[in-house]
Amino acid sequence: MDYTRLLALLRVSNNSRSLKQGKLIHQKVITSGLQNNIALCKDLIKLYFSCHLFESAKLVFHSVQNPLDISLWNGLMAAYTKNFLFTEALELFEKLFHHPYLHPDSYTYPSVLKACGGLGRGDYGQMAHTHVIKSGNLVDVVVGSSIVGMYAKCDMFGSAMQLFDEMPERDVACWNSVISCYYHSGQCEKALELFEEMKGLGFEPDSVTVTTAIASCARLLDLERGKRIHNELSKRGFVLDGFVSAALVDMYGKCGCLEMAVEVFGIMPTKSLVAWNSIIAGYSLVGDSNSCIELFLRMIEEGVKPTSTTLSSLLMACSRSANLQFGKFLHGYTIRNSVEADIYVSNSLIELYFKCGSVASAENVFKKMPRSNVVAWNLMIAGYVSSGSYFEALSIFNDMEEAGVKPDAFTYTTILTACSRLAALEQGKEIHKCIVESKLEFNEIVMGALLDMYAKCGAVHEALHVFKELPNKDHVSWTSMITAYGTHGQAVDALNLFKEMQQSNSKPDRVTFLAVMSACSHAGLVDEGLNYFDLMVKDYDIKPTFEDYSCLLDLLGRAGRLHEAYGIVQRIPRIRDDVGLLSTLFSACRLHGKTELGEEIARLLIEKDPDDPSTYIVLANLYSSVKRWDDARKVRLKMKELGLKKNPGCSWIEVGKRIQPFFVEDNSHPEAELVDDCLMSLSVHMAKDELDAG
Repeated sequence: MDYTRLLALLRVSNNSRSLKQGKLIHQKVITSGLQNNIALCKDLIKLYFSCHLFESAKLVFHSVQNPLDISLWNGLMAAYTKNFLFTEALELFEKLFHHPYLHPDSYTYPSVLKACGGLGRGDYGQMAHTHVIKSGNLVDVVVGSSIVGMYAKCDMFGSAMQLFDEMPERDVACWNSVISCYYHSGQCEKALELFEEMKGLGFEPDSVTVTTAIASCARLLDLERGKRIHNELSKRGFVLDGFVSAALVDMYGKCGCLEMAVEVFGIMPTKSLVAWNSIIAGYSLVGDSNSCIELFLRMIEEGVKPTSTTLSSLLMACSRSANLQFGKFLHGYTIRNSVEADIYVSNSLIELYFKCGSVASAENVFKKMPRSNVVAWNLMIAGYVSSGSYFEALSIFNDMEEAGVKPDAFTYTTILTACSRLAALEQGKEIHKCIVESKLEFNEIVMGALLDMYAKCGAVHEALHVFKELPNKDHVSWTSMITAYGTHGQAVDALNLFKEMQQSNSKPDRVTFLAVMSACSHAGLVDEGLNYFDLMVKDYDIKPTFEDYSCLLDLLGRAGRLHEAYGIVQRIPRIRDDVGLLSTLFSACRLHGKTELGEEIARLLIEKDPDDPSTYIVLANLYSSVKRWDDARKVRLKMKELGLKKNPGCSWIEVGKRIQPFFVEDNSHPEAELVDDCLMSLSVHMAKDELDAG
């Protein structure tokens, strides 16, 4: 059988991917002595690669004696790169490069450069680039474009863009590579500029170009530009493939245009995993866990297996809507279906459980995670802080340091909040040292949290030092320093600082005015405090909240102007029935012995919440303060009848960089007896000093 007949039969086998027939033809080729025929070898290599028999294809090549046809080398190299066998492609190139008679040509280099990009071998790619220049192949637009693509995949964006700018001729692939460069380096605006420039020069964007442009709009949350690109595609009859459709779904979802995301998703003939993830992520962003659940169930019904990305989005939706039940179902799903819970899924579970108040579940997830990830530690610290478990936050921060995990800016910002809430000054100072060691003393957010911690711990001198060192003072830092002065009796300094703030570029907000009025309240500057309240409402057009009114009532209450304060409550309908404000006023009545007004407010509070023990306790104390002992006893008997008890008091002390809490009637401390003896001894000394002073 002659070679042309065998070649025709072999091409039929290739088209039908008939391996059995192909092997028979291969056998005939060998018996006919045609194993050195280049055309037959090329088709045999193509057949074996199509059937994933890579070693057989390699043997065909090596069976050729002195293969002096460069197209055979190029064909095998292209087949290697097409099948992601990048190492094999570079090994073959090495042999070709050192061949005594053959030299790489313009068809060789695209495969070599693709292999370099696939392996991230920028060093080898640079060497290939040098050979391209020496061989004069750089004028070939495909080769030039391949070099740009290689640099892009190796994260050598500067080299890619430099070469792109120097190229006299460009093709679509080249434009795609450099647009992708800008996108992956976070310069989405520049990527879109190049996209427009490419169209302006008459190039027709393909699916890759359009996908990158739409993805850039998604990152920028530029809905209008994304819509414009979509409309242009529709006008010119561009067929939306799976990649473009998924990018559109993602863009519309991230930009909050869920109607369009659903529309594009609905017309997709085949919905890829990326498209499912994008539509679920869109609903997740708005916390619509019900729609996420429906899509998740549809996804499974249609045979698409969820990934960790899918589960992370679903858990995020559950967290935002506080849907603990479905969150637990998803947790169970990952375990039952052996879905590998990566760091993102585990972190999402921790966030969900803390958000829903299931602290023990969050702790269990954390215990099973690798301890090297700073994000997981941060979530645990933030979770404890948000749930008010400040001692636990400090404890796990210490565990984090012992585990050798380096805290970041978020860690320090969060843990300083715990120190602020506990007034744990010594712990805060230790963290300050760590911040300096981590070279984060110029991070404005961290230093703002440090300032707030010193302010709330009463360390006014340290707070002022941090405040002065801040390169840029925002309204938060100004407010923190005003608070520090105000809460520690330095009202004049607080008000002077407020005047400085007014002259700066920072505009006071509601919290700033709250700090100023609080400073006035602590110093008994009632009229000044009232003036600042009016300034907030009239000059800065800030609508007072319940917290502002509470501060105003406290201001008047401390000065004994209780009827004036009660009149404000009665005049404003939206605050008239607020329990918090009435409680503030009630406490002031006890302080000033205003029995009649106190009784009236107590009746209102008991009507609204008859099971709140604090009302009865304050009323009993009010009666005691004016020596109405029978009335005080009746109130306490009423509490007993109703089964109401005062919540146990809690205090803590910071010793040796550790914080030890104490609760009323709590004997769980291992050295409780020693503590009691010490307190007794102190009481005796105090009593003795009082007698001596008398």
